[in-house]
This record gives sequence, C-alpha cells and structure tokens, in this order.
Amino acid sequence: MLLVKQELLGSLAAELDKLSPGAGDKAAFESPKVAAHGDLACTAAMQLAKPLKMNPRQVAESLRASLLEAQPFRQWVEAIDIAGPGFLNIKLKAQAKQQVVKEVLAGGAAFGSQPAHGQHMMVEFVSANPTGPLHLGHARQAALGDAICNLYQTQGWDVHREFYYNDAGVQIATLATCTQLRARGFKPGDPEWPESAYNGEYIADIAQDFLAKKTVRADDREFTASGDVDDLDGIRLFAVAYLRHEQDLDLKAFEVKFDHYFLESGLYTSGKVDAVVQRLREAGKTYEHDGALWLKSTEYGDDKDRVMRKGDGSYTYFVPDVAYHIDKWERGFTKVVNIQGTDHHGTIARVRAGLQAANVGIPQGYPDYVLHTMVRVMRGGEEVKISKRAGSYVTLRDLIEWTSKDAVRFFLASRKADTEYTFDIDLAVAKNNDNPVYYVQYAHARICSVLAAWGGDAARLAQADLAPLQSPQALALMLQLAKYPEMLRDAAVDFAPHDVTFYLRELAATYHSYYDAERILVEDEPVRNARLALVAATAQVLHNGLAVLGVSAPSKM
Repeated sequence: MLLVKQELLGSLAAELDKLSPGAGDKAAFESPKVAAHGDLACTAAMQLAKPLKMNPRQVAESLRASLLEAQPFRQWVEAIDIAGPGFLNIKLKAQAKQQVVKEVLAGGAAFGSQPAHGQHMMVEFVSANPTGPLHLGHARQAALGDAICNLYQTQGWDVHREFYYNDAGVQIATLATCTQLRARGFKPGDPEWPESAYNGEYIADIAQDFLAKKTVRADDREFTASGDVDDLDGIRLFAVAYLRHEQDLDLKAFEVKFDHYFLESGLYTSGKVDAVVQRLREAGKTYEHDGALWLKSTEYGDDKDRVMRKGDGSYTYFVPDVAYHIDKWERGFTKVVNIQGTDHHGTIARVRAGLQAANVGIPQGYPDYVLHTMVRVMRGGEEVKISKRAGSYVTLRDLIEWTSKDAVRFFLASRKADTEYTFDIDLAVAKNNDNPVYYVQYAHARICSVLAAWGGDAARLAQADLAPLQSPQALALMLQLAKYPEMLRDAAVDFAPHDVTFYLRELAATYHSYYDAERILVEDEPVRNARLALVAATAQVLHNGLAVLGVSAPSKM
C-alpha cells in the first residue's frame, strides 16, 4: 500500500499543478478522523480556493473529476466523496489495501525502515555519575534514549550512543570519603558519619571489596584495590570503577549498550574547557564583574547573562557542557539529542548561547533536548520509595527484578517524556489485557501459535493470492499495518517513542478483533493462505515495533 499511496500522491500533485501551477507541493493525504468517511482525506481544495478565487467546494468538485480520470485513481480508488466545505474523502479498493501484506512480507525486519543516508547523530543518555545505583530517572532515560536511537536508525541515521559522567567532582570526593569511613568501621548514624554522605548498603560492599584488594572491571575502566585504608585516592578510583561496573550490570540487564563513555575530567585535562573560554573571550562575548567572568548569553536569547568562572577560579557547570558539545560537533555529529531530567531545563538556553557565541559553525537550536519527569512506583496500592540496595530510592535493577526488562522498557516509554508517570508494579506483572505489554506480546504469540498449528512453509505466503481478504475486519487490519512506516517517521521527528506503544496497542486490538471475526485455518486453501499471509504480516510489524522499544516478541506465552 506504500507504493499505492506514492502513486496516488504523485497523481494528486500533477492534478493540483494543472489547477494552479506550483500547487503540487500541497499534495498530501491525511487520515480521516472517522473511519467510515474513507481511508484517505485531502484538504487541498480549501487551500487553493483563495488563490483561485473560487468556492472551496467548486475546487473540490473540479479536483474530484480530474482525479477519477487519472490512471492511479482508476486502478486503486473505489470512490471519492466531497464533505463539508471541500474535504475529499477517498475510499480505496480492497486490492489497494492488500498490497501492504506483500510489502511487509517482502520487507521483513526492514519493513518501515528507510535506507541509510550517511548522516551521523549522537544520543547522550543515562549519563549517571558513578556515585550509586541507577535510579528511576536513569531508568526512564535508558528506555527513552535507546528507543529514540532505534527510531532514528529506522530513518537511516547512523546513531552513536554516548554516556557522559564526572569522575572527579565533589560528589566523587564524597563517595571516596564515605567508602573510607566504611572501611574504617564507621556507618550511618555514627557521630563520624557526615550528613552529606551516601547511606546505601552498596558503600559497605565497596569498602569490603577494597579491603580485600579485589580488581573491578567496567566497560571503560579497570582498577585493583590496594587495601590500604589511608589510600584515599586509590579508594576513589576503586569506588568509581566498582560503581561503573554495577551500572554496566544494570544496563546489561536492561539490554542497553553504549558506544562510548566520555569523562567530564577529560575536557579539563585535554584543555578543551580553557580553549572554549579563551575563544569566547577573544570573540568579545564575555566580561568581568564582581570578580567573576560572565558570558553575554542575553545576546542569544537567554533571560540573563551567566557566570562562567566564579570568583574562586572554578568554572560553573555549563562551561564544560559547551566544550563537550563543541567536541561532539567536531566529531561529525550533525544532530545531537540529550536525554535529561526536567531539572536541566535552565541549562538549555545557556549551552546553546555558548555554542553560538563560540562561532564554530554550529547551527542554532543545537543540540536537541528531551527532558523527562521522574517516576513514582506503586505496589499494592502504596508508593514504594525505599530500596535496600540504594538506601533511599528505587533502582532500575529493582524494577527489573520486580517485573521484567520488557515491562520496564514498554511502560517507561509509554508516555510523553515530560509527563508524570506512575509505574504500577501489580499491573506490570499481570497476565491480562489490562497490561499493555502483555496485550501486545500476546497478540504476537497468538499469531505464532496459529502459524505453528498450520505447519506450512511461511515463505510461500508471500506468493499467496490476497483477493479473499475482503471482510471489514481484514481491511481494517491492513489499513493499520500500512500506518506503521509513517508512524515511525513522525515518532522520530517528535522524539516520541510513546507513539510506538500507542500504535502497537492499536494494532494488537485490531488483530484480536480480526481473529475473533474470521477463522484462519479453514479448509479452503486459497482463503486459508490469504488469511495466514495477513496474520504473518501482522506478526512481523508487531515484532518490528517491539524491537524499536527494545522489547521481545515471544512466540509462546
């Protein structure tokens, strides 16, 4: 049906150009809000009415007459109706809708995806400092970030996943001090224990392994403990490696992989931070005031100028962010997306201002940001707040252990990033239609069961005669399959993996309605093969959509 739609769109553009030269660029189809009105809708007549100085309905009547004479419309369209002031509602022939089954079966796992176009993009997400287990905010970032990466890969982008963290700041110094105190036998509640300390049981685990002189290995570092309780620097390096290893275990359980880990400290040791400050000063974009160095960020739309270097000589946190994004640009990433919590909202204007002031060729609006809210967890009707592992918050690993990787990924991607979300543990483990991930996975497993009961060669289904697919339920299912590629495109543009979850739930519902309406394994072989081809195509699209979310498509449940 994709090729059908392209042919119809080309014909529409040609007819619009005849009505008004240059109007072909207005050729577009929409989905009618009411299914009974047709399969495609066109509003071009109303857009052309004013320049043509005609009544919109007159334009619609003229356009309808010419379209009905065009070869693609004669081949694929059953009727064109005019509604309201000039809407064209187009009803497709069954043959047109059946084409999508062939397209899905031919495309397989690649159905809905676009060919590679050679452009590089980076998505930075999770980016947790190694001071403790990954919390719910990191969990939501992991689900959103990985799904956004997958979405853009379907659109032909070469996507790079990056994890950025600080290994030498105040938080890391606190981590080292806490671990040293634990190694010396102190614990939370003791007079020696600082108020700002990390109180989770994991600190005791780090201290114990440090005293045992263990070696820890993370994806980006390795360190062997000296066992010397006075070796604070060694404790710091061991604790960072230990927690990075723990984060790797969390991410592995979540099936998220990163291409690169970038250290904030590297921006200082490489001189990139000093270099960007010097560039901004030479460009006349800074000034001294009250002993501090300020960026003229108001020149680039910020609500006030921002301090870059404080009176004590240290840089504010957005300065290394500017250096980091210049580094991203210099590495060839023409598109960059940052997945961060809503508490980072204030950094957007100042980072973009710094990038424009640096004048290194970076376009306005770079980078893109997806900001997410935190997540509440409910269990048994009550909010869960405490994790034994972390000491004060629920972790990503807790969620996975309580439910499943699939449930966590699907649930955390199922709402717009900037909306509040409550993760219901009881719902996530329920094996009924109220559980959205179960509902979608069950549709896939149900189809696999039908195909297994048939036992034939699935490859043969691509050659099946689809003419028997004429029922309202079959036609509705094929129309739903045809929406998948466009849904992927729009979801990528909007950074909206929740659109994928909505689509999958709707596709599953449409399939269940079809399954209830028509028996698939009938005696009539042509009818049986046509119906098997349709459900096989449905299973493929369910599989493809779940893969975008990083969720499995089980064959049995």
